[in-house]
Amino acid sequence: MKILSIVGARPNFMKIAPFIKAINSYNSGDSQKIYHLLVHTGQHYDQNMSASFFEDLGIPRPDINLGIGSGSHAQQVGNTMIELEKVMQKERPDWVIVVGDVNATLAASVTAKKEQIKCAHIEAGLRSGDLKMPEEINRLVTDRLSDLLFTPDPRSSENLKKEGIPEEKIKFVGNIMIDTLETHRENALKLSVEQIIKSNVFPDSPHYFIPSTSFALLTMHRPSNVDDRDILSQIIGFLCEDVALKMKLIWPIHPRTEGRLKEFNLWENLVDNENIILLKPIGYLEMLRLNMDADIMLTDSGGLQEECTVLGTPCITMRWNTERPITLQENGGASVLVGNDVNQAREEFHRMLKEGRKPVRPELWDGKTAERILKELINFSN
Repeated sequence: MKILSIVGARPNFMKIAPFIKAINSYNSGDSQKIYHLLVHTGQHYDQNMSASFFEDLGIPRPDINLGIGSGSHAQQVGNTMIELEKVMQKERPDWVIVVGDVNATLAASVTAKKEQIKCAHIEAGLRSGDLKMPEEINRLVTDRLSDLLFTPDPRSSENLKKEGIPEEKIKFVGNIMIDTLETHRENALKLSVEQIIKSNVFPDSPHYFIPSTSFALLTMHRPSNVDDRDILSQIIGFLCEDVALKMKLIWPIHPRTEGRLKEFNLWENLVDNENIILLKPIGYLEMLRLNMDADIMLTDSGGLQEECTVLGTPCITMRWNTERPITLQENGGASVLVGNDVNQAREEFHRMLKEGRKPVRPELWDGKTAERILKELINFSN
């Protein structure tokens, strides 16, 4: 069997790594070997994808790099389809594997369908219900075209059934990102919080110090939070007047957010606050290590909602909706949605601090998702 896995951005590598590990383990046995090729579309350039990124997470370098680069959604999808068509026609794999919801995922699923190659979607069935999100459109189209849909939780499976996807195509296998977390939990624990801060602190944040007890952790990059001056100003006010007064705040800053903070003349508010530690973008292991010790997480990231659920970190999700409702407290998870409403964020912040950590492990979030995925592919092909 020949498999072509398509990745388009840094988080995709982290999701495909356990799958490749499962293939390598399978190939070490006596069974017929699986031939695997990893294709990176180059949709996003990421400065954190250095040699250490691949080494630390045990991720093989791509066999093929298309170098698509940036551009509008249409440009990225169109250019990726043109290049993937060449690859698929040359390689003629039995399966094309796509992950997540980036433009590369959409482009690969459409191209595979046109080339009459079976396509499987890892992380299928996630729905936010918000068609203004490009990712939601990518999810809908990819799931409609895929031959196998690997869902992370029963809710995602139900979403697909409601959309008319035949049940035999839907395979509930668990969350592959938790495979990555469990694989690297021990390595993350070996890292020093002090060293993470020392190695990544912004030069213009000279008064930083190492939190000896409690701290909050923040990530924020979505346009709804950072592109409007008034909204971002209110959020900064909440961070300075509430969070940083209660505990230390560690903030690895996304380049987009850094640009807006400086454009809106808000950067100095943070630099001058002795309780806020500004970090450059950090790697997966470093973020995992900080999440393990954080008293509370504030984020607009989807993946961190999942990690917080398993680690038990109370999570204030600065979004109005989520494609991962299993992570919400009302469904047994660790997260609460507050959008960019600072009053609601303030209320949840003080409430969550009193509750403390409550680790939760949803069904099949056990670190063995990749093994189940590979088994389903083999059984389908046989």
